[in-house]
Amino acid sequence: MTAAIVGVHGIWNRRRGETPEQAAETLSRIWATHLATALRRAGGGASPPDVSVAYYADLLVKSGRQGAGDDLDHLDPSETEFAHQWLDTFDLPRGVAAGESTVEVRQAVETLARMRLLGPPATRWFVAGFCREVPAYLKNPDSPARAVARARVTDAIEGTGARVVIAHSLGSVVAYEALWARPDLRIDLLVTLGSPLALPHAVLPRLRPAPIDGRGARPPGVARWANLADPGDIVAVPRGGIGRTFEGVDTDEHTVIGAFDFHFAKNYLAHQRLGEILNSTL
Repeated sequence: MTAAIVGVHGIWNRRRGETPEQAAETLSRIWATHLATALRRAGGGASPPDVSVAYYADLLVKSGRQGAGDDLDHLDPSETEFAHQWLDTFDLPRGVAAGESTVEVRQAVETLARMRLLGPPATRWFVAGFCREVPAYLKNPDSPARAVARARVTDAIEGTGARVVIAHSLGSVVAYEALWARPDLRIDLLVTLGSPLALPHAVLPRLRPAPIDGRGARPPGVARWANLADPGDIVAVPRGGIGRTFEGVDTDEHTVIGAFDFHFAKNYLAHQRLGEILNSTL
């Protein structure tokens, strides 16, 4: 396979001890392995695809931040606000997520875990990362980190000549904004996986360019947009697909990716349905 693919990673991809260049190389090898599995499952080529992952996780680290993992009790005010805006998209029992404190965030996450039959510790760990990294990117529309993250995506596209972009989780937000910022870049296929783009209060209103009357649109340089989401993915909400909120989504499917590992990139990247979508383009 000669076609180049640019990948854009999601949350929980900070690689300590590696430079951004080394981290990008490591993730590129990991993504190539998973995508080769997807293509093989879909009856495609046996050779690993040429993948270059645009790495930006180092840009989202807050200086002096203490704690890691299950850190819900130490969210700052903007992260706590984001958490409540996100949790409001779920049909939680009345009053569970109504307050403003991190204690109430923890209560809501515990309730969500029980409702979705998820392990509470893993859910807390996951939500802590989501509520730190996504606001770190979206909080300031003019932040240098946000601009550099977008530039790393477009630099990877230009440097490889890639015509396919695969973006997972928060990476779909970064890729969306990057492609809008550079409409001169021509992309045959954008694939978003487990995307939070359509979150009505936490993400959608903060996008650049801003939605018009609550709706976004496919970046002008993108010929085709495919979106895949696991029905149980607590990031890829609201249910029904992002096609209800964004114009120009050609394929918008809810497909079971993993019974419990519903959001992890490895399961999306190795899934047969993604291989089928790629085989129709590469």
